Amino acid sequence: MIGRVVLAALLAGIAAGLIMGAIQHVRLTPLILEAETYEAKGHDHTHDHGGTAAPAEGTGTAAAPEEAHDHGEGWTPADGWQRTLSTTVTAAMSGAAFAAILAGLSLLTGIPITRENGIIWGLCGFIAVTIAPSAGLPPELPGMPAGDLFARQLWWVGTIAATAAALYLLATRRETWAIAVAIVLIGLPHIIGAPAPVSHESAVPSSLAAAFAANAIAANAIMWSLIGIFLGAAFSRYAKDIQAT
Repeated sequence: MIGRVVLAALLAGIAAGLIMGAIQHVRLTPLILEAETYEAKGHDHTHDHGGTAAPAEGTGTAAAPEEAHDHGEGWTPADGWQRTLSTTVTAAMSGAAFAAILAGLSLLTGIPITRENGIIWGLCGFIAVTIAPSAGLPPELPGMPAGDLFARQLWWVGTIAATAAALYLLATRRETWAIAVAIVLIGLPHIIGAPAPVSHESAVPSSLAAAFAANAIAANAIMWSLIGIFLGAAFSRYAKDIQAT
C-alpha cells in the first residue's frame, strides 16, 4: 500500500539524517563554536561605549544601545546536549524531507529507485541541492558576511530547480537539443550570480570558513548517498506497492 511506501521513504530519510546528525556533531559543531567566538569578538569591537550603537549592516541607521546585540533570533539551544539534540532532530527532519522529495520525483517521472540505482539518485540529489548552490553560496559560518536573505533563498531554490531539471534531461533524453538545454539550465544560475554581501569583511578566518565548507559538503555527500541507498533498499522491498500506485 502507498502508506507503507511513504513510511519506508520517511524512515529511510530519518536514518540517513540521524547519521548526518552524528557527523555534524563531530565535524561541524566544533567549527561553528569556534566561529561564534570570533563573531562575539567582532560584536565587542563594533560596540560604541560612548552610548550609541554601530549602524546595522546594510541599513545605514543606528540601533538603540540595548538592541545592539539582539539579532532577533529568539531562543537558541545552549551548548551541550541541547545543541546536539537540536542538530540531530533537524538533520533527521531534513533527511526525511529529502527522501520524500526523491520518492515523489520517482513516482512522478516513472523512474524507479532500486538497490542498483539508489546511490545514483542520492548523488543526483547531492549535486542539485548541495554542489550547484554551493558554487555561488558556500556553507557559511556564524559571523560571515551574507547578501539579502530573500534574494539568497530565491537564487538557492532556482538553482536547485534548474539543476534538477537539467539532470532529468540528461538522464532521460539523448537528443542534442536536450543536452543543450541541460547545459543552459546548469549554467544560467551561475551566469546570473548569487546575491553578494555588501562587504566581504569578516572576523572569521578564511581557513576556518574553508574547513567548514569542505566538511559540510562532504557530510551532505554522505547523507545524500545514504538516502539513495536506503530508499533503494526500501523501494525494492515494496516494489509491487509502488507499481500499483
